[in-house]
Amino acid sequence: MSTSHRSSSVNGTREPDGVTFFILQGLSSLGDRQMILFVILLLGYIITQGGNSMIIFLTQTDPKLHSPMYFFLANLSFVDMVYTTTTIPKMLVGFLSDVSTISVPGCFLQMFFFIQLGITSRGILTAMAYDRYLAICHPLHYTSIMTQHIQLLLIAGAWAFGTFCTLPANLITWHQPYCGPNVVKHGWGDPSSVRRLACADTSVDNTVSLSLALVALLTTGVLILTSYVLIGISVSRMSVAQRLKAFGTCVSHLTVVSISYTAASFVYISYRKYPQGQGQAVLYAALTPFLNPVIYSLRNKELQESIRRTLVRFRSSDSRLQVR
Repeated sequence: MSTSHRSSSVNGTREPDGVTFFILQGLSSLGDRQMILFVILLLGYIITQGGNSMIIFLTQTDPKLHSPMYFFLANLSFVDMVYTTTTIPKMLVGFLSDVSTISVPGCFLQMFFFIQLGITSRGILTAMAYDRYLAICHPLHYTSIMTQHIQLLLIAGAWAFGTFCTLPANLITWHQPYCGPNVVKHGWGDPSSVRRLACADTSVDNTVSLSLALVALLTTGVLILTSYVLIGISVSRMSVAQRLKAFGTCVSHLTVVSISYTAASFVYISYRKYPQGQGQAVLYAALTPFLNPVIYSLRNKELQESIRRTLVRFRSSDSRLQVR
């Protein structure tokens, strides 16, 4: 590309040969306050990666956590780690540079994985709800139904469902012509922000994208709600002690689900009213993966005990090394 073409693209004017990269505008309107957000996002990202890594480590090394519920939790933690990595590091780099750019293929890869992983996490939350339903409503048949094969099928189904709900709209948007301007008014390759830059009619893109988003949210939401309605009916027939025990096994998952879907609804409504607003989207992208390990660490007694056992093992190992 010639220098004049590159210069015109940077300034947001049309480029005759089609754009080869996008400029991510990010939250440049914040001015000096960007550094405050930089520090908050950096700390949040470190805590998210550390907390979810801890959960994966504990579920793999502690025999008492070798159960279907913690298998699903470990997979959810992995998805959350990759989910935040698709956007947050690029945003952090953008805060430290005058102009943040991303190649067109890189933008669409980021777009695909951001949405796909978000839907996959909801698929895993749905599998966890089904796991709780079986454990509470059919305890005698739980181990015979929730086999390792079924666990792997549920995880594979979550990933496949995420791909199914993401790939069609992503491919349609990818094949649109982009001849300029090339400034994405977002911190990452947000689909609606990129779609506004297409030099063609995007009504089909918008319809397919919205339809698949509704399929993803409603399908997982209805299945999770159905699981908890059936759990509620079963729990209502139990004694008080059994109710408390059943509630204790669900409270962490129910809290995560409530926060996730409430935040998603808030972002959707805010985005409809303020299409150029990015703060709510950034908050949503970072908040849910950040809260998941915090909630499970604080609300789950088995996980708390596993953390204590692990710390004791490390301390005893250090003591033996010092004695030697």
